[in-house]
Amino acid sequence: MRDSPEDERLLDELRRVLDRTDPMPEQVTRAARESYTWRTVDAELAALAWDSDADRPLASVRGTGDARLLTFDAEGLRFDLEISGSGRDRRLVGQLVPAQPGEVELRQRSGLARTVVVVGGEKMTHLATPKVSELIGRSLDPYERSYGTTMPAFAALVTRALMARHGVTEREIAHVAVKNHANGARNPLAQFREPITIDMVLESRMVADPLRLFHCCPISDGAAAVVLTGSRTSVRVAGVGQGTDALALRHRESLTSFRATQAAASAAFAMAGFGPERVDVAEIHDAFAPFELISLEDIGLFPPGKAGPATLDGETALEGRLPINPSGGLKARGHPLAATGIAQIVECVWQLTGRAPTRQVGCSVALAQSIGGPGTNNWVTILESR
Repeated sequence: MRDSPEDERLLDELRRVLDRTDPMPEQVTRAARESYTWRTVDAELAALAWDSDADRPLASVRGTGDARLLTFDAEGLRFDLEISGSGRDRRLVGQLVPAQPGEVELRQRSGLARTVVVVGGEKMTHLATPKVSELIGRSLDPYERSYGTTMPAFAALVTRALMARHGVTEREIAHVAVKNHANGARNPLAQFREPITIDMVLESRMVADPLRLFHCCPISDGAAAVVLTGSRTSVRVAGVGQGTDALALRHRESLTSFRATQAAASAAFAMAGFGPERVDVAEIHDAFAPFELISLEDIGLFPPGKAGPATLDGETALEGRLPINPSGGLKARGHPLAATGIAQIVECVWQLTGRAPTRQVGCSVALAQSIGGPGTNNWVTILESR
């Protein structure tokens, strides 16, 4: 079913309004629209999303008079539009209401939904860097934050412990950033598409000792969307796992590993019915370069103490034994917080279906690992082509 000229006019109007008031909902709307067709509900109000598989509407209009509410409900995504006034005085105000964790899988497994669209988006660059850092830092333990802990400071403590206790070197950590920027240079959607060198990393300004600017991911805007369906497709979700850990760093068993990642990986591999040896490519949460090395060992993709040397030796490069972050990772692709985990899944699907021509690797099993907050709510997802 093709969009009518009236549909396109309404969608263009919606984009213009949202783009003027807040760019983030427009990005989310665009990402969702790639998965759904739109048809007209009321030429004077808005457009209606339609699930072509189930042949049923995904939106409703209610209200009387000049003010009405259109709700776009695609199971895991609800987008409410308040529409008031008429003509040039008409006003549209949008609000994205995301699904709760686990709700999408619950709806599918329970039979409440056959096809679910999952969308994530984040707008960050309109705020100054100190304000962004302060907002992100609210996910840290309040007591530790009262002593000046920020997310870079937290990562620096972990990095210093990693270097002191396990002998990880500055060059090993720097090479993670170099590799991921090289991959990002091949990704037309990456925020940074220029290669860097180890010297550039080691000479960049200090952010939180020993972490320098090129060890840290950028502040980013972006959106991503995936479609989950009960029908057979070329890619299946083989396993999903989630793990948690204490919020306060001082209450954790270890500074140099993430227990939440270990638990998530264990659950995901148990669901998949196979181990890390089957993984051909992985998207790893590298908000800070050393986190990639920690996570590779936590997941079991490399033995303890081996991720750093393997990275230096090129094993995790695109042409290596186990390509890591072919998208460029958070470091080069970018890190729009609410979109990052879904963007990792998108890259895995593209790799498994041969749709990443500039950075394609041979693979049949892909893994995505995402860190929530300071490593307190982590996820591992395993996808397999068929």
